[in-house]
Amino acid sequence: MTFKLKSMPLAISCVLASGALLAAPAMAQTQDAVSAQTPARVVVTGSLISRTDTETPTPVQVLTAADIQKSGKTSVAELLNDLAANGQGTLGTGFSGAFANGASGISLRGLTVGATLVLVDGHRLAPYPLSDDAQRAFVDVSSIPFDAIDSIEVLKSGASSLYGSDAIAGVVNIKLKKNLNGTRLAAESGNTQHGGGKTHRASISTGIGDLDNDGYNAFVTAEWRRQGSIKVADRDQFDWANADWRSRGGNNIRLGVPNGLNSRLTATNSPFLYNPAGTGGTSNPANFQFLDPTKCNYNLYMSGGCAIRDTVTNIQPQTENINLLVGMTKKLNADWELAFKGSMFQRNSINNRGSYLSAYSPTTFGGNNSLSNGVVTSGNSRVPSTLIPATATFNQLGAPARLYGFIPGTDPFATQDNTATTTRFALDLHGSAYGWDINVAGGITKVKTDIDYSGYIDRAALYNAIFNGTWNPVGGNSPALLNTVSPHFSNTLESKLNYFDAVGSRELMQLGAGPLALAAGLHYHKRTQNSPAASLTANGQVAQTTAFVIGDETNTAAFAELQATPIKNLELHASGRYDHYKNFNKFTPAASFKWAPSNMFGVRGTYAKGFRAPNPAEVGNAGSFFTFNGIDDPVLCANGNPNTKGNVPTACGLNPPYVQLTTPSLSPEKSTSYTLGVILEPVRGLNATLDYYNIKVTNQIVSAAGNDPSYVPAFVRGPITPLDIANGDGTTTVGTPALGPIIYATSPYVNLGGTKTSGIEADIGYRWRLPSDLGTLKANLSAAHTFSYITEAAGGVSYQLAGTQGPSAISGATGSPKDRAQFSLAWSRGPVDVNTTVNYTSDFSTIDPSLGVTDCSGPGGTSFNVGGRAYFRNLPQPEYYCHVASFTSVNLNLQYRLSQNLTLKGSILNLFDRQPPADVATYGNSGAQTSYNASLHQAGAIGRFFSLGLAYTF
Repeated sequence: MTFKLKSMPLAISCVLASGALLAAPAMAQTQDAVSAQTPARVVVTGSLISRTDTETPTPVQVLTAADIQKSGKTSVAELLNDLAANGQGTLGTGFSGAFANGASGISLRGLTVGATLVLVDGHRLAPYPLSDDAQRAFVDVSSIPFDAIDSIEVLKSGASSLYGSDAIAGVVNIKLKKNLNGTRLAAESGNTQHGGGKTHRASISTGIGDLDNDGYNAFVTAEWRRQGSIKVADRDQFDWANADWRSRGGNNIRLGVPNGLNSRLTATNSPFLYNPAGTGGTSNPANFQFLDPTKCNYNLYMSGGCAIRDTVTNIQPQTENINLLVGMTKKLNADWELAFKGSMFQRNSINNRGSYLSAYSPTTFGGNNSLSNGVVTSGNSRVPSTLIPATATFNQLGAPARLYGFIPGTDPFATQDNTATTTRFALDLHGSAYGWDINVAGGITKVKTDIDYSGYIDRAALYNAIFNGTWNPVGGNSPALLNTVSPHFSNTLESKLNYFDAVGSRELMQLGAGPLALAAGLHYHKRTQNSPAASLTANGQVAQTTAFVIGDETNTAAFAELQATPIKNLELHASGRYDHYKNFNKFTPAASFKWAPSNMFGVRGTYAKGFRAPNPAEVGNAGSFFTFNGIDDPVLCANGNPNTKGNVPTACGLNPPYVQLTTPSLSPEKSTSYTLGVILEPVRGLNATLDYYNIKVTNQIVSAAGNDPSYVPAFVRGPITPLDIANGDGTTTVGTPALGPIIYATSPYVNLGGTKTSGIEADIGYRWRLPSDLGTLKANLSAAHTFSYITEAAGGVSYQLAGTQGPSAISGATGSPKDRAQFSLAWSRGPVDVNTTVNYTSDFSTIDPSLGVTDCSGPGGTSFNVGGRAYFRNLPQPEYYCHVASFTSVNLNLQYRLSQNLTLKGSILNLFDRQPPADVATYGNSGAQTSYNASLHQAGAIGRFFSLGLAYTF
């Protein structure tokens, strides 16, 4: 049936012409101008059967090419991040601590990037070779260019019955351009108000041929984009980027500042030697020798005057995109068309995680842990003693001493120069035969990621050079020696996915008030992932770089959908899919309905089963190191106080690494979801949808560490070596502890517990013409409210995480705010289009109940319990930081048509320069010592952004 709304043009293209990023519900066109034409039939994401009514039983949000161009954004990742349905677990480019550093993914309903299926032209694409948290496969949306996109459809309902694995929370279908006539040139540049982040973009699109007249169309579109980095130093005038927390009741954790947390011994702007056996400890200047006294001396050091301004760590990485899309469509006869698309999307980004500081190891170095091909090796590069002997030429203390400082001539942080190249070659054949509409498609897709590493230190080589006298700790070392100590090395990771799809649809018979339509099809894909460990990581020569994954996945499936209109105004759908994988088979059904008794009112609902198949990172030859929570060594720091006599300070508040092991016997995650909503047009010009959703995921694949109460870590310890031991008065003495330091513990993947979430989503659009030919106003509101987000652990224990920081075990403790909304107001008159968009994220608590935290204002607070953050460690955390405040940003975009062919565009993002609220519990940026949430509040960290551009068509 066609749900006609006769009072206004409510085609989705009209509603979305406002430039709103929150597409209002897709209503059908009913204007007099089009009523005389035969309505075009389209296939909407979430169904296989073509239709004239784009308002489907399932909630679908649509962003058109016009919306994208008018958004003021410069990347698809930025665009999708602002969707109201995008929740915790989303992966943004500003997340410096991500395993999949450099890439971006979307997390509908907050169920992680692994539960949202991203398609290109309705088909699968090879996932990014680096998985989120080294586990969840996802498509990197940051690599897809603006000018290649025709539209984006966001299906906010489970869809495994049609698309198979990963569509638990919904589907994002990015539709690339199908054909193009004429030529379009565009260029724009932008800059931030507070420094850094200069952005330039240029594109050209051109096409020839008319399908109806010439029988073919061929086009090419190319785009270049370069975005400059924003460093911590560019924003350290703001509290959230300033590491000196003393005025806020916390610690001064700036680089190079001695304090009680580091036993007043830390790398600073000039190397120094310290005699750990000297009388008086750190309070005695005679125990220190500053190797370059012109930069730092004892008094200056102790007062914090030798601190280092962080000019290296990224808030926003430098990125460069080069994209090319070529397409050609050929009419074979009246009924058949063959289309080809070839694309190469390349993204280069320079990332540093801000955590592997290029500094000397003053205490005994136990060696780098390495993990490759299922084998854990520890201590390959162990340095039994890092004490600089008294006989060293630069040691004037007369006793063995420890060397503190940054290693000169090397990158101060571990840096990854990441170039990801996504290639896709696709053929689509569609036509009619024997009463069937037939679509056959096949494609070859690959993502190749080349990473150049710098800033990693070969500790054994470093101390060998120090002990044999060839190394100058202040600088001036030869390039050859620097390369030995801090080698530059590379790695290549690949992810491939080849697919074949065949779908046929037809009307079988007349049933009740309409036809009974059937669609059926077959699917095949073969996925391989070859992401080996870097060579110097595999042998333990340097610290861990990326998780390794080697494995494959083959899926064959058959699926079908039925659509019927048994009585007037009632549309019914039923679908099902049978999937075969190597270790399991899965059948997933779904059903939906839409009842529209009048032009002003409709009801719709869906019910769906879903699943997520274990991927190569979980069942293949794979593994990674991870940390999930700060602990105190149960033996070497039993009471958690680094100053207690007998404790080893470095064993307090440490984040021990866990070795993640795969489990070949894992079964798939399962889900049950349903939606129930209303479709309204109560008055002329106003249209709205309101949908309730409820999703339950069971049999989740999680790491045993931090999730399974029966899991007891069996810590592997290094050899007993001399370490600093607290004297009880704030000083330390070198001694021999009872045990060696914790090196790691192993943790397998397990099927355990689940997640239940429910909420409501609203899309409201209103359009009206102003009197006296003053133009047209369009308003759109997209809002999402989470009623509940419950994590179920083993033993029936459950935690309500809606409105809290949790779950911390997923994607950087990105938080679970209850409310997200996007409102846009657009005015157009003649050559002028003005669009304002307001993005809102509600506040939430920094407490994560799943970690057993109930009070964040005690000593250490949540900032310690959630993962070792040091803002308020050993100090009472102010109540203010127990909540992350709400955040609202406003974007303004103006377009003015200077002539029929030339358009001027100007944008101001974050118009009022709102700064991000403090989030002391997220660990996405903890390595950079910045206290903001990069997944939810990145726009605030960037600050006010101006851009100006021109587009010319001919």
